[in-house]
Amino acid sequence: MTIQESGAARPAGRPRSEKAEKAIIEATLDLIAEGMGVSELSIEAIASRAGVGKTTIYRRWSNKEDLVVDALSTLKAPLPPLSGTSVRDDLITLLEAMRTESGHQRGRCVMNIAMSEADRHPRLMERFVKRAIEPRRLALREVIERGVATGELRPDLDVAMGMAILSGTMMWHTKWGPAGDLPADLPERIVDAALAGMAP
Repeated sequence: MTIQESGAARPAGRPRSEKAEKAIIEATLDLIAEGMGVSELSIEAIASRAGVGKTTIYRRWSNKEDLVVDALSTLKAPLPPLSGTSVRDDLITLLEAMRTESGHQRGRCVMNIAMSEADRHPRLMERFVKRAIEPRRLALREVIERGVATGELRPDLDVAMGMAILSGTMMWHTKWGPAGDLPADLPERIVDAALAGMAP
């Protein structure tokens, strides 16, 4: 796996570069998941956990922040393809992606710690949001705007409020809902409840 769109320029790499890169990413996520804050995280600790030299890391990332952004971004799966057949179906698909991501224990732990440090590392979080969050936000906005244009949703709908209702409700369930795996039909239930107020 090769991490794309890094803020650091990377040379072509050596034959075992992909294996080393994966080990470095995994080590970074493991250390954060174990409770090490971004401020306390060090290249030395990551190199030791990954079983590589510091130069191997610096050959790929110019600084710790670049590495952390890439590592956190791997927790977000690629956006699922949308069928475009109906707004309801596409909204369910997007919320299902959120539900699936929240089911990974390490991902939840890492994201909670990372987001709690947003004030201390605003540049890092700004880049992470741009890399991993904005594409999802844009996809949700496009689906809702398409629904308004096709008449599936109310013409006077506040698009930003609709986005907040859908994503915010899913986030509430992932963070503060009942313990355990989220129900498989949760995205469908959220979308149907929201559409009751968003439909014409």
